[in-house]
Amino acid sequence: MTAPEGQAGHCHPEPSLASDAPASLAMASTSGDPRTLLGLPLGLIALAFVLGSVALASTAWIVAFPLEAAAFGGLTLPVVLASGFADGLNPCAFALLVLFATYTLTMVGRVTADGSPTGTARRQVLAAGSLYVGAVWITYFLIGLGLLSFLGWLGEDHLVTRVAVVIALVMGLWMLKDVFLPGVGPSMMAPAASHGWMHRAMERGGLGAMLIAGVLVGICTVPCSGAIYLDIVAVLHASGGGATGLALLALYNIAFIAPLVILLAAVSDRRVLGRLGRWNRANSPWVKVGLALAVIAMSFGLLFTL
Repeated sequence: MTAPEGQAGHCHPEPSLASDAPASLAMASTSGDPRTLLGLPLGLIALAFVLGSVALASTAWIVAFPLEAAAFGGLTLPVVLASGFADGLNPCAFALLVLFATYTLTMVGRVTADGSPTGTARRQVLAAGSLYVGAVWITYFLIGLGLLSFLGWLGEDHLVTRVAVVIALVMGLWMLKDVFLPGVGPSMMAPAASHGWMHRAMERGGLGAMLIAGVLVGICTVPCSGAIYLDIVAVLHASGGGATGLALLALYNIAFIAPLVILLAAVSDRRVLGRLGRWNRANSPWVKVGLALAVIAMSFGLLFTL
């Protein structure tokens, strides 16, 4: 059975790679060349510094106080990092970064005849995109922190953890249903109104708009592929959380944002952008299937070990 290209489970329509953006975008390009250091936008340097500092501090804590795999339900640092990276490949965040870059490259209007953006255009994409990616990262981390706190409020009983894992398992099965039976029942997606909010935020341009878009994308990714996140948070809760649990949660989110950081560097070129957009439309259903199968396998494993 083949899956349709237009996936109902996405939290947004597929991005258009055409150059006919709204007229308001052409008027929005008034910010000029962003401030740079060593040729790189300050926003990108700030994002790299914050991510690097959090990763270093979290890793140092785990090295100083090695986690007991048994205490964390067999959860190890490689599993946390691999799960976060897989979660970051979800079609929602991927396609919306492509959409963001499309709008931005059209807005600045500095593309040469062969399709390669000038240095100013590239720096503007990287500067605004760093703010956008940073907002996604912070929002997703706060969501995980909120889930961990909520489970802690419910109690330390392993029954609470098993209920969370069962919910994640149901979400994984639901993701498969959205791919192979998109017309059957409701789909895991953000409210329809959020689509317009994200598009309007991107079309408006400016740093505030990029922050809003990033926050909305961070929220949007939860129903699209947050089942892995719920599994990881459930294990952290069952293990008592604490500073080690917080460090693992932080590293999970570093891994989650890694695909977006890589993608941000790639989509500042319009030709690369076009290829990525076409790849996303063709393969996002199968990415969703892979994530769903990983969630199902992880959930069954946790139910038998916790």
